[in-house]
Amino acid sequence: MWLVTFLLLLDSLHKARPEDVGTSLYFVNDSLQQVTFSSSVGVVVPCPAAGSPSAALRWYLATGDDIYDVPHIRHVHANGTLQLYPFSPSAFNSFIHDNDYFCTAENAAGKIRSPNIRVKAVFREPYTVRVEDQRSMRGNVAVFKCLIPSSVQEYVSVVSWEKDTVSIIPENRFFITHHGGLYISDVQKEDALSTYRCITKHKYSGETRQSNGARLSVTDPAESIPTILDGFHSQEVWAGHTMELPCTASGYPIPAIRWLKDGRPLPADSRWTKRITGLTISDLRTEDSGTYLCEVTNTFGSAEATGTLTVIDPLHVTLTPKKLKTGIGSTVILSCALMGSPEFTIRWYRNTELVLPDEAISIRGLSNETLLITSAQKSHSGAYQCFATRKAQTAQDFAIIVLEGPPSIRAMRNITAVAGRDTLINCRVIGYPYYSIKWYKDALLLPDNHRQVVFENGTLKLTDVQKGMDEGEYLCSVLIQPQLSISQSVHVAVKVPPLIQPFEFPPASIGQLLYIPCVVSSGDMPIRITWRKDGQVIISGSGVTIESKEFMSSLQISSVSLKHNGNYTCIASNAAATVSRERQLIVRVPPRFVVQPNNQDGIYGKAGVLNCSVDGYPPPKVMWKHAKGSGNPQQYHSVPLTGRIQILPNSSLLIRHVLEEDIGYYLCQASNGVGTDISKSMFLTVKIPAMITSHPNTTIAIKGHPKELNCTARGERPIIIRWEKGDTVIDPDRVMRYAIATKDNGDEVVSTLKLKPADRGDSVFFSCHAINSYGEDRGLIQLTVQEPPDPPELEIREVKARSMNLRWTQRFDGNSIITGFDIEYKNKSDSWDFKQSTRNISPTINQANIVDLHPASVYSIRMYSFNKIGRSEPSKELTISTEEAAPDGPPMDVTLQPVTSQSIQVTWKAPKKELQNGVIRGYQIGYRENSPGSNGQYSIVEMKATGDSEVYTLDNLKKFAQYGVVVQAFNRAGTGPSSSEINATTLEDVPSQPPENVRALSITSDVAVISWSEPPRSTLNGVLKGYRIIFWSLYIDGEWGEMQNITTTRERVELRGMEKFTNYSVQVLAYTQAGDGVRSSVLYIQTKEDVPGPPAGIKAVPSSASSVVVSWLPPTKPNGVIRKYTIFCSSPGSGQPAPSEYETSPEQLFYRIAHLNRGQQYLLWVAAVTSAGRGNSSEKVTIEPAGKAPAKIISFGGTVTTPWMKDVRLPCNSVGDPAPAVKWTKDSEDSAIPVSMDGHRLIHTNGTLLLRAVKAEDSGYYTCTATNTGGFDTIIVNLLVQVPPDQPRLTVSKTSASSITLTWIPGDNGGSSIRGFVLQYSVDNSEEWKDVFISSSERAFKLDSLKCGTWYKVKLAAKNSVGSGRISEIIEAKTHGREPSFSKDQHLFTHINSTHARLNLQGWNNGGCPITAIGLEYRPKGTWTWQSLRANTSGEVFLTELREATWYELRMRACNSAGCGNETAQFATLDYDGSTIPPIKSAQGEGDDVKKLFTIGCPVILATLGVALLFIVRKKRKEKRLKRLRDAKSLAEMLISKNNRSFDTPVKGPPQGPRLHIDIPRVQLLIEDKEGIKQLGDDKTTIPVADAEFSQAVNPQSFCTGVSLHHPALIQSTGPLIDMSDIRPGTNPVSRKNVKSAHSTRNRYSSQWTLTKCQASTPARTLTSDWRTVGSQHGVTVTESDSYSASLSQDTDKGRNSMVSTESASSTYEELARAYEHAKLEEQLQHAKFEITECFISDSSSDQMTTGTNENADSMTSMSTPSEPGICRFTASPPKPQDADRGKNVAVPIPHRANKSDYCNLPLYAKSEAFFRKADGREPCPVVPPREASIRNLARTYHTQARHLTLDPASKPLGLPHPGAPAATSTATLPQRTLAMPAAPAGTAPPAPGPPPAEPPAAPSAAPPAPSTEPPRSGGPHTKMGGSRDSLLEMSTSGVGRSQKQGAGAYSKSYTLV
Repeated sequence: MWLVTFLLLLDSLHKARPEDVGTSLYFVNDSLQQVTFSSSVGVVVPCPAAGSPSAALRWYLATGDDIYDVPHIRHVHANGTLQLYPFSPSAFNSFIHDNDYFCTAENAAGKIRSPNIRVKAVFREPYTVRVEDQRSMRGNVAVFKCLIPSSVQEYVSVVSWEKDTVSIIPENRFFITHHGGLYISDVQKEDALSTYRCITKHKYSGETRQSNGARLSVTDPAESIPTILDGFHSQEVWAGHTMELPCTASGYPIPAIRWLKDGRPLPADSRWTKRITGLTISDLRTEDSGTYLCEVTNTFGSAEATGTLTVIDPLHVTLTPKKLKTGIGSTVILSCALMGSPEFTIRWYRNTELVLPDEAISIRGLSNETLLITSAQKSHSGAYQCFATRKAQTAQDFAIIVLEGPPSIRAMRNITAVAGRDTLINCRVIGYPYYSIKWYKDALLLPDNHRQVVFENGTLKLTDVQKGMDEGEYLCSVLIQPQLSISQSVHVAVKVPPLIQPFEFPPASIGQLLYIPCVVSSGDMPIRITWRKDGQVIISGSGVTIESKEFMSSLQISSVSLKHNGNYTCIASNAAATVSRERQLIVRVPPRFVVQPNNQDGIYGKAGVLNCSVDGYPPPKVMWKHAKGSGNPQQYHSVPLTGRIQILPNSSLLIRHVLEEDIGYYLCQASNGVGTDISKSMFLTVKIPAMITSHPNTTIAIKGHPKELNCTARGERPIIIRWEKGDTVIDPDRVMRYAIATKDNGDEVVSTLKLKPADRGDSVFFSCHAINSYGEDRGLIQLTVQEPPDPPELEIREVKARSMNLRWTQRFDGNSIITGFDIEYKNKSDSWDFKQSTRNISPTINQANIVDLHPASVYSIRMYSFNKIGRSEPSKELTISTEEAAPDGPPMDVTLQPVTSQSIQVTWKAPKKELQNGVIRGYQIGYRENSPGSNGQYSIVEMKATGDSEVYTLDNLKKFAQYGVVVQAFNRAGTGPSSSEINATTLEDVPSQPPENVRALSITSDVAVISWSEPPRSTLNGVLKGYRIIFWSLYIDGEWGEMQNITTTRERVELRGMEKFTNYSVQVLAYTQAGDGVRSSVLYIQTKEDVPGPPAGIKAVPSSASSVVVSWLPPTKPNGVIRKYTIFCSSPGSGQPAPSEYETSPEQLFYRIAHLNRGQQYLLWVAAVTSAGRGNSSEKVTIEPAGKAPAKIISFGGTVTTPWMKDVRLPCNSVGDPAPAVKWTKDSEDSAIPVSMDGHRLIHTNGTLLLRAVKAEDSGYYTCTATNTGGFDTIIVNLLVQVPPDQPRLTVSKTSASSITLTWIPGDNGGSSIRGFVLQYSVDNSEEWKDVFISSSERAFKLDSLKCGTWYKVKLAAKNSVGSGRISEIIEAKTHGREPSFSKDQHLFTHINSTHARLNLQGWNNGGCPITAIGLEYRPKGTWTWQSLRANTSGEVFLTELREATWYELRMRACNSAGCGNETAQFATLDYDGSTIPPIKSAQGEGDDVKKLFTIGCPVILATLGVALLFIVRKKRKEKRLKRLRDAKSLAEMLISKNNRSFDTPVKGPPQGPRLHIDIPRVQLLIEDKEGIKQLGDDKTTIPVADAEFSQAVNPQSFCTGVSLHHPALIQSTGPLIDMSDIRPGTNPVSRKNVKSAHSTRNRYSSQWTLTKCQASTPARTLTSDWRTVGSQHGVTVTESDSYSASLSQDTDKGRNSMVSTESASSTYEELARAYEHAKLEEQLQHAKFEITECFISDSSSDQMTTGTNENADSMTSMSTPSEPGICRFTASPPKPQDADRGKNVAVPIPHRANKSDYCNLPLYAKSEAFFRKADGREPCPVVPPREASIRNLARTYHTQARHLTLDPASKPLGLPHPGAPAATSTATLPQRTLAMPAAPAGTAPPAPGPPPAEPPAAPSAAPPAPSTEPPRSGGPHTKMGGSRDSLLEMSTSGVGRSQKQGAGAYSKSYTLV
């Protein structure tokens, strides 16, 4: 498909050519896609399309229908503009006013269309906006929203907010969001006093609305969870815009807001702004799309708002090519490229017609973006448009295609015209040339009348179309040649729109009949006629009937009423158009009374309404008239309408204040011009209510004197007068101090109230109330009773050392102006006779300062106030204490003593007692460096005072620098003067930087020159004494030479006597009196070459009768690169003076000299040659060729040193005739063991012994013997294997607040000099270790810059040329310092009054570590909410805004690097008068109820949580066990899938049997069935073990054979992965300190994996872990094989000490043994998963283990006390047993010593199983130590059955039936200690070597014994059990006895895991 498209594209490129086609089309505004307008305004929409030359513009509905003009509704102008006129709601037509339109432009180039334009009219409809009242807590945020009806929400927006009619300007606490919400932040109480309104504006009508007024209710903060006040939802936004995501919440404490995008914190971007209103994103991009979450949180909970934001890119379409002119038959390809958001659809148009695929046109691409035209024809010419649409958005582009060829007429569609309107018919000609275009109708050339016009471009216009005349067939004829024309016809159909005859509504009255016809006089049928009233469709019913016929419809109303008033519209529509005609109906009704006037009373001074209500149509006019007097009305006059008298909308008359002159008749008259006028009269009577006419407003009385109050009233009788005091009615009968007298005085009543006498309580408002039937009145009298004032309330505002500030409040002035105040004060101990006074203080002052007081003194104060009546009583006496003042004297006797290079000790004494001015709390020590260049600023440290004499040490000073020190004392009041500055200099220290510009130059082969420059002066830290040069040699084998050093005072030194052609490392350091400074970086230099030394050795042997072979060793000092060797041969008796010379390459170390004379002696010697010349010759040897050459070895013995894990070749080249046989042996104790070939050792044909991956145990003396018939020769090679160094012994020597000093003793260097140390340390509770690299010569190191008061873990490892050694024991050390504590002798509060409290933070003792933070929380007792406050680490802090007379709880927390200290306290603020308050009594209240609730509820809750936690833990453990089983099953299935045969099926050839991988971190053990073992390369992480390595010389009665293998760990940068201990071979575990092997000092304690292969009917292999110790005692070598299966992983975090203690390691040892308690042998390999997870390494020795004895021993003892155990924890998931037969295959570990009873060999966990119980219940085991007795008692009744035994073929199984019995199918492994026995007794001849082992038979009961390749074993043919083939030793009788007693173990092959 793509190939075809490509070929078509090439073809189109050849044929088509884009060019300008002359005419063009274009869009003026193709982005116009929606127009919304107001119905009252209308709209004008220009056509978005245009053309050049001018194009015909036409409008269509989206359905494709032409649009027409609707008079006064819609009109299309000649320029293509669409206009919609304003219209009333009744004229709304959805097809016109709410529809999709598009516009087309057409000319000769083609025809294009605009995207659809949605035109929608919006009515002016009534609506209201509301704002709801809100609630908020003080300090929170309040949100007001303007609620807009959903019907207008799209067009109405909020423009402003008002607060109490004043516009709100967004600032300070007020914010207005983009969505129109009002936010008020930090709400205050005063916000509740205002009213809030929103102002909105209609987008199209422009009208504004104001909402109702809303109020804000403000409450005090109360603890609550957050509540979202304003959130957001999912939405789509255009790219580039600004978006606001609102999010705010209320709650207390005030919630914190966090924003997340797609679950992650917001990226850092300046476009993202977080405000109180929410998140604002400016300049939106598509990558901003996502899910946004606003999370609000406080201490009581959280809430969140979430939504998805989708950012949309606008669509943009590009169509190529834009213009194309090509020939007919060519291929045209149009490509539509889109940009913008996805999920769009593409449509293609040609000349505004939708393109549909056909034979020539195809649309291709994933989104239809390619249009392909093949074999294009003329009809394919035109304008092509590509439209892309996504939801409501559309984008387009177009291209003009012109196809050249003969002219043709573009296809024309039939046209439907509307009668009475204009119609255009286009005849478009494609191609050129053509001569003319003519139109015909009925064979007549047009035009033939005035309504027809033919334009030059071929367009025919018909104006005022007529159906009869213009309908029919039209022909367009085009003359393309002089005698040739082409034509095309089009049919025009004319449709006639309806025409409604005019109609009118006649005048109508109530109850009349009404008939209105609507007749259509013309129009095409069918015609549909409908009626509307006020824009609503009229439905027949309720007295209205509509009758419709074919062309008419009538409206009938049976009884006209007011509800029928309105606008009626008749609408007629047919296929051509819809027309309407509207008229108004008016119904006339004469006036009538709805409510008639009636006589009524009016109350004087009150409002009165004279009711009168009428209706009618037109609405009647009402007039009121008045006739004064109470008699018959004589004449009515119009009522004057003033502000007091008004006519209400319902025609009633309102008199706001009725007067006596309003009495009379009133007439209500109504008229509306319909019928006669109506009227009705009524009479108004005026009543006078009771009124107070005279009373005093205010009056004064003197306390204790009588007083009278008078009150006068008038009004309708009877009148009652009542007296009230405040709101209480006075009853003289009850209160004898009052008396009331009343009397008549004409038309008035006088009442008198008498007070006998006046009291302070009478200073209130008295009121007299006059009451009658028509009302009441009240007169207020303010009585003021005067007296002397109350004493003022005095309070202390501030107390200082020598002054105090008083403030007072005058509570009651005695109702008389205060004229002055007096203050009196005295010492607390004096009487008031010795007072001091301040008199006649102005009454306008309410505070005063009293000065000249004494610090720390106690004063009493009182006060008086005065008015014109007299003096008050004295105020309440206050007691105050003046504060301390800062000390006035400096500390005395200040001395300085340098302590170290960075510390100076300062000592001083306290200031003089009389100058201390209080208690000295501490001292400030200021110090500064006085060296040149220092800034001279003092650094200040503080310390607490401890006594009269003080000492402080300044730390972290500069080395060897002068400091000036001053000391100041301070108390609570401040700091006193400082002492005089004293200077001192810190001690010298070593230089902190090495010498600079160190250079080295080799002069000769033994002389080099080293030069350098002095270190920077600032780093010398003392007086430079000289320089030290340290240098050492580096040999080719990686070893270092002896480290040498020389000292000098110059900056150049010449090193002489250096070794020739040797690499040297050189370092230079500077030193001062304090010692050596930092060494420079290692510089490497090589001395020059020189002539070599003599070869280290030479041999010459005869090889035949005429030849000899000479061999030699390279020179000990080659002094350069050996270029060749020269061999000299001379015969002293031959007479030749010059020797013969032979040359060989430097790699060849032997030479055969031929053509010599038999029987003649020759002298031979050798010399080496370098580039410097020939060196000294070797010794001369004499040799004589011989006929028969005895065996001679030309290789040399000696010492060979190599790193471990490398392959080593020990050469043993021999000559002789006949060719000698070569044999290698290795010395072991007193015997030599032949070296056999295996996967580890290989002897080449040339006699070279290859040792692969040597280990420490390979070290020793190897002997090579060459033998032939002529004799033999021997060489001895001492192999030294270098291993990583032993662990150093690390100790802590010193600690300080910021440092730890460590010292160590290195361990054994492993045969290679130590290169350096790696020190690792971390904070105690962290596993992030930091590394420090230390020089090899260092034995101490100081860790600086540590945290104060912090525990650290430290470990150390040494490193040599082999690698890193074992890590030392982890030790812990703590820097000095502790957490802060508050001093008990310090006062927490220094001052408390009624609203403030001052705290003393100086009482905090920092514990030696600087305090970093102090936090305070306080609350009134009995409340819940704590108020938080953070304070500085020094000084004082104030608690403000406290409640007066209230008890408070306070808790403080001070933190430093060592931890945090807490302090709690309770305090009470003073009462308003300065007095203290009593303690809170434990009264029953709400707080007690809460405490009781807690007391009862807490234990219940804790118990419930405990049960739930226990359930969860048990469930988790069960789930873990089940998961392990599932993992084991999965692993087993994987392993089984690899099996090609069963375990017990014999297969010829190399077996391809099962394989088990055990994954260990960086170590993998592979066990598989193979006969051959291939070399796997240098990486020995995988060791295969073949079936051939199992002993096959097994008696048929034997159950199992086994293979034990030891695997080496990989060396890492930090040492071996698993390093078990420090035991050396040849060292007894008990007496390791006394016995050592001379040649095997670097072997390691090993870890062994044992594979047991059983030959029962159920074959299985048991994988166990073996920790082995090899030792020697009394001539018997014991191999203790403590074999355990892997255990379930347990929690290894038993504390730090468990990693270094034997006890914990032993515990883990027991857990490892417990794994096989429920595992089957077969499933152990097939259904279990093993993984090493953690290792414990211990260096603790145990002397409890005994070896080489036959005494009874408890199995648990050997298990619990391994010697220097290295414990590795495993993870294993064996399946549970499924039935009671599990005992048949149970795997019993092999860690236990041989005992007299089989039962005694079992571990405790095995004895606890039911199938091990003994029937008789007796204890077969011997007595055990008391420590073990309690454990052993648990297993007294167990027996042994179906155990897994490893039996000696010559002995019977203990306690088991014969193998022939059914029980013989059960297998077990006998717990045992395996022994390597000494030599057999005398007389026992060793058997000859047997053939290779054969494959075992299928049935074990019928298997004959297979011959063994091994040496004889004890007890007959078996002389070894459980030991290593590499360490065979001679046997002894005692060993044989024990072997027979115990049973022979499986033959094992060992590899070492270190």
